[in-house]
Amino acid sequence: MRKIIVSTFITLDGVMQAPGGPEEDASGSFKYGGWSAPYTDEVSGKFMKKQMEPADLLLGRKTFEIFESYWPEHAELWPGINDVTKYVLSNTVKKSDWKNTVFLTSVADIEKLKNSEGSNIVVWGSSELVQLLLKHDLVDELWLKTYPVILGKGKKLFDNEASPAAFTLTESVVTPSGVFMANYKRSGEVKTGTMGA
Repeated sequence: MRKIIVSTFITLDGVMQAPGGPEEDASGSFKYGGWSAPYTDEVSGKFMKKQMEPADLLLGRKTFEIFESYWPEHAELWPGINDVTKYVLSNTVKKSDWKNTVFLTSVADIEKLKNSEGSNIVVWGSSELVQLLLKHDLVDELWLKTYPVILGKGKKLFDNEASPAAFTLTESVVTPSGVFMANYKRSGEVKTGTMGA
């Protein structure tokens, strides 16, 4: 069985839309594209380099279209990106000239992929896909980069349909600019109790 890992940049209020630049995703009249850029430093760069090691990708259609238009021409910034398999959940796009692209159409396709043999599968961006994966309890790890900013509006990481689950912190670092970079691993069911008891 393969692990599905969600890797994303988020704000303190859970917005994950367009961290990389103003033109990345302006849908919904989003005007804060590029909100992560002012916080880039050497520490975050090293942490990100580890997270960009070759692994198959699972992307939603919108994120795939952003990646497809950028990464084939900038592969020196992400070694291996052109060689790994890109799985794309879409009911509208069926083909791509970007090599090693496979299209999926359902949660059942994702479950079949997760149950196959192979490397870890990393989800980048793809807010609607991430919410779908969380709803169906298909996320094994969360790699969250939390930035010290509140945006109020924008595509969110979590909605009200995520399956309850407990996670354990496996790695973390706080950058000089205040970004909390943390990896969490699924650790079972949610436990409850009474504080102070």
